[in-house]
Amino acid sequence: MCNLYRMTKNASEVADWFEALDAAGGANFGQEVYPGYPGLVVAAGEVRTMVWGFPLVLKGKQGQKLKPKPVNNARTDKLGTFFWRHAFEERRCLIPLTGWAEAEGPKGRMTRTWLSLAGLSLPDSPLFAAAGVWRHSEEWGACYSMVMTDSAGSQAASVHGRMPVLLAPQDYRRWTGGTPDEALALCRPWQGGIAIDRTAESWRR
Repeated sequence: MCNLYRMTKNASEVADWFEALDAAGGANFGQEVYPGYPGLVVAAGEVRTMVWGFPLVLKGKQGQKLKPKPVNNARTDKLGTFFWRHAFEERRCLIPLTGWAEAEGPKGRMTRTWLSLAGLSLPDSPLFAAAGVWRHSEEWGACYSMVMTDSAGSQAASVHGRMPVLLAPQDYRRWTGGTPDEALALCRPWQGGIAIDRTAESWRR
């Protein structure tokens, strides 16, 4: 599952690439995006900042509310469940990124493996998009989650059993504006080339 991704472009570049309005208002966000932190999304024709992860409010042993946990991945096979259904049916978005990371290696010594579309791994390369869903929350305001699918049949399967649902440009509008059935048909492993960069960087910095 994806718990870290890289987005090295600014809001105006994202707006130009996706032919959207820049509504981010000059907001700051890290080039490496983590669950519970802000990232850029393209929703309803606008580039906006939202928090990565739907808040899951748990209760402690005494019934007290605990700090919300960001649920940042939405599995394709769970999109019809109560937690995700309304967002999937009504509020789908594009998540711009230039790469995503998975942890590999023995426990306690895991390192970062970065994946991107083949040929798009340079800092000045074009963006690509992952499928996302979003909603409003009392805890964090607007928030989003990345849709994940089985990676079997994709080059990403050598790294992890799941991967983000990656969208070709011709499918952007079908994801954001199509019927739920049309959108669900796009939730499949990426069949194009995947660049894999196994680094010596510690997974937890």
